[in-house]
Amino acid sequence: MELLKPSTLLLVILSLTMNSMGSTHGPNKGGYWPSWSNDFPPSAIDTTLFTHVYYAFLAPNNTTFKFEIDSHTAVLLKNFTTTLHEKTTPVKTMFSVGGGSFGSKTFSRMALDHNSRKSFILSSVEVARKFDFDGVDLDWEFPQNPIDMVNFGHLLHEWRVAVKKEAKSTSKPQLLLSAATYFKPEITLDNVYRKYPVKSINKNLDWINAMCYDYHGSWDLSATGTLAALFDPHSNVSTSYGLQSWIKAKIHPEKLVMGLPLYGRTWKLKDPTLYGIGAPAIDVGPGIEGSMPYVEVQEFNAQNNAKVVFDDATISYYSVAGTSWIGYDDVRSVKLKIEYARLLKIGGYFFWAVDGDQEWKISRQASETWIN
Repeated sequence: MELLKPSTLLLVILSLTMNSMGSTHGPNKGGYWPSWSNDFPPSAIDTTLFTHVYYAFLAPNNTTFKFEIDSHTAVLLKNFTTTLHEKTTPVKTMFSVGGGSFGSKTFSRMALDHNSRKSFILSSVEVARKFDFDGVDLDWEFPQNPIDMVNFGHLLHEWRVAVKKEAKSTSKPQLLLSAATYFKPEITLDNVYRKYPVKSINKNLDWINAMCYDYHGSWDLSATGTLAALFDPHSNVSTSYGLQSWIKAKIHPEKLVMGLPLYGRTWKLKDPTLYGIGAPAIDVGPGIEGSMPYVEVQEFNAQNNAKVVFDDATISYYSVAGTSWIGYDDVRSVKLKIEYARLLKIGGYFFWAVDGDQEWKISRQASETWIN
């Protein structure tokens, strides 16, 4: 696959600007809201910067595959949709199912059989309507094998059939259906190859949220690494490769949404004088388990007089203070990524997670860059 290299990026963006090559459809500007974020209620979200906001997360029962909503969660769900729908600039609301910590086994068992898929689907529709959501987002991280991927396709097909039927019988708009996916359409983890069912995605989902981040992190403490590099001179682990892989796999470009992180990944350097990308490391750095919201990255950099580096080769940032090393995205890298996404004419972008921004600095830059 021929990829656009960093050395050509500025020429590409100049061409984009001069020739209006960017996509003309309205962008999908998403953001995930962590429901455990006690000091950041839905009312704090600047909805002028988003089109869709996701409630993260709900999980089905691991035996019945139905959603069991307790009274506390019911209040959270209703407050979420009511607050965001009643904003001066309202947004579409989705609830996201699963998440990174939920694991894959429950999804695998649910998707294996028609009856269990039906149980899950009907319950998801019931919850969406009861709490006034506009749609449902499936965050299955990740289908583990080729059988899972086949069943993933069956699930999407049956979900769309059910959503169409429900909308027709109630005279309501169809619920939106999306899925959070790996950054590229093919996955090889634990020596097992599998590929997303792109035909089913095109036919049955409104869009996918490709998680173009977590390329490196606390699971490899031997060396520092980029969190969400646009390019990688040494491998195919990059946002440009992921997005172009999806397009090569024939996803409809308007259904492809690029993920952006509002957090950083941290390491403890082995030697503070060796601090580039790929420098030797011995442990996680500051933050919780080697992760830190963007707003805290900025505070850490200021408080520790950190050296901040924009890396041209990868279009990413890192900062260094003593043995502390943080990789993250900032305003400039996000601007260039959005311009790259517009060049590819994809459907938009989303952030994990909205409570990580610093006074909406990055979210505003992303929105303005797409518009302008």
